Amino acid sequence: MLCTAMDEEFSLNDPTHLLESASEFAHHPVLQNDAATKDFLDRFPLPVIISALQTKADVPGLENALVECLEKVFKTKYGASLIPQYMPFVQVGLRADSQIVRCLACKTVSSFLVNFDDKSISAIQLIVDYDIYPLLLDYLIYGNEQVATAAIDAIKNLAHFPEGMGIIFPSNINEVTHLGNLASRCSSLGRVRVLSLIVKLFSISNSVASVVYNSNLLSLLEVEIRNSNDTLVTLSALELLYELTEIQHGTEFLSRTTLLLLHSIISNSSMESILRSRAMMISGRLLSKENIYMVVDEPSAKGVISAINVRIGLLNSLDTDECLSALEALGQIGSSIQGAVLLLSSFPPAARHIVHAAFDWQGRGKQLAALHALGNVAGEKRPEDSVMLNGDAEENLRLLIYEVASQSSKLTPSGLFLSVLQQAEEFRLAGYRVITGLVARSWCLMEICSKQEIINMVTDPATETTKIGMEARYNCCKAIHRAFMSSKLVSDPALHGIAVKLQDGVQRGPYLARKHTEAAPVVMTAEIF
Repeated sequence: MLCTAMDEEFSLNDPTHLLESASEFAHHPVLQNDAATKDFLDRFPLPVIISALQTKADVPGLENALVECLEKVFKTKYGASLIPQYMPFVQVGLRADSQIVRCLACKTVSSFLVNFDDKSISAIQLIVDYDIYPLLLDYLIYGNEQVATAAIDAIKNLAHFPEGMGIIFPSNINEVTHLGNLASRCSSLGRVRVLSLIVKLFSISNSVASVVYNSNLLSLLEVEIRNSNDTLVTLSALELLYELTEIQHGTEFLSRTTLLLLHSIISNSSMESILRSRAMMISGRLLSKENIYMVVDEPSAKGVISAINVRIGLLNSLDTDECLSALEALGQIGSSIQGAVLLLSSFPPAARHIVHAAFDWQGRGKQLAALHALGNVAGEKRPEDSVMLNGDAEENLRLLIYEVASQSSKLTPSGLFLSVLQQAEEFRLAGYRVITGLVARSWCLMEICSKQEIINMVTDPATETTKIGMEARYNCCKAIHRAFMSSKLVSDPALHGIAVKLQDGVQRGPYLARKHTEAAPVVMTAEIF
């Protein structure tokens, strides 16, 4: 699209009109469509806008307005279709002194790759012809945070093309653009950014993750984690590892070495507490996945659990951030069947710390974390058919809870449960989760039925006043009712009243619904005239 010399001269001589129109287009409350974009560019052709951006007319706010405007233009299909004609501008924009113009150029590359669908032109060939990829790598490393993020997004979009994968992962590992070589000559900040790109690429798909893995790029992450000279860099690398564990297909690529590395951090008393905490949380995340046990062996998993257990013991169960992280990590591990079995089958069982802390009123933060962890171990998050564990694990769980109860003033598990439900709301919510999971066991169901106060609380919609509280209470009521109806207790005449209460509680729902009442006749005295 070209504009007349007169139009361009007028627009540049009167940039305030361009500023106003560009700002209006950029900040329009409704997402701009192709028709609106075409109408705007008919009035202000791209050469005019680009020229104004390059000359930087001395008008406050003009550069920002034009950048925001062009970003919106290129996000539309129509705007993206024009980008091939202006690839020289993109190249110049990537070399601009202005950080926001560089950021715009990176985002323009993303828009081009995502939206452009002209089959007669090779998008990747244009990226090659204008030497775009090396410029993106430069700003990944040297740009400010916004530019680096935009560069990462552009490279990630490039990786969606098979030809783009050939650019990012050259067959010759000695290429200067190879990410391993790039990381080796970067500052610590640059290395973290390269690692962030690697994680983002890894997240795209299983096939791309395979290329990343086979390129040995994940080892760069482990190298940075082992580097204890810079706590901030190590922490950043751990955060990226945590991000990797959240990727659905990521688990199968994480090796036994990863767990050994985390184990070494958790066990290292000379490490910063925050690093041990993050390592525990990552371990918990990893071992909470059922398929991780197809990749790592049981001794490695037990070693990490033991290291976390030792840390809790060394902290003397103090109410500290590290102790809370340890309990949360064990709780995450316990949310999976195999993880819960490992927690309950070790000697002494690692779950002992969880159960003891769950009913210890000395450390409030610690107790709350432990209650949620116990809810996970009990199976509150697992599907109904996966709540129960194997025989030994179930017996150890029962013994641990009865052991804690016998050592307390409450004497029975039902007493412990009631005492939790009588605390503040956040503790009641955790208590509902514990009961919801545990009540699938016959011994726990009998304990619950032995305390009328518990039945009254879980069946009364007025017990809770917040939405989350009402729903947690109702879920607990449903779980007790389900366990009761499938047990031998359902035929016990002495428990008929409890059965009625539970049935009524389930039917009334989670919220403050009034009971259905029968219409009653109104009796009035006759008026005497």
